[in-house]
Amino acid sequence: MAKTVKLDPINKETSIKTNDNLLSGLLGSEINVLKECGGRGMCSTCHVYIKEGMESLSPLNRREQRTLETITSCNMLSRLACQARVIGEGVVVELPSGMYFSDIEDIEALIGRRAEQDILHPLDGKVLVEQGKLITRSMIKQLNDTQVEVSEYLANTQEA
Repeated sequence: MAKTVKLDPINKETSIKTNDNLLSGLLGSEINVLKECGGRGMCSTCHVYIKEGMESLSPLNRREQRTLETITSCNMLSRLACQARVIGEGVVVELPSGMYFSDIEDIEALIGRRAEQDILHPLDGKVLVEQGKLITRSMIKQLNDTQVEVSEYLANTQEA
């Protein structure tokens, strides 16, 4: 049986099958959420805040807890959408502001432009480029270095 989940601040509702994760519902609602680790709870690209209904979600597992501990914007309402399974009604999800750089098609094309929103590091959620700041070549190098770091991290975790 499907459960209705509300999405803030976009004021949208989505239906998620009981015991499916929040990520599937977000993707089904055409919300552009990344899943760098393939939904294994090892990156922070699907980090969301639960405004209401935490008790209507599956409990945190060890992997999710460890990943959340690395996210700088994490708080008591934080969950990873790929790990939080919907088991009851009344869930309200707040989508964090910010954009993960992997979502950018052509990073080089951003040089000289201002960031439309914060660009976040996909492993720890740290702000790499603040909203409104001019994107420079050195920032692009940092973003490219971060892409390599993410690829290496995910490759190492698959081997383990």
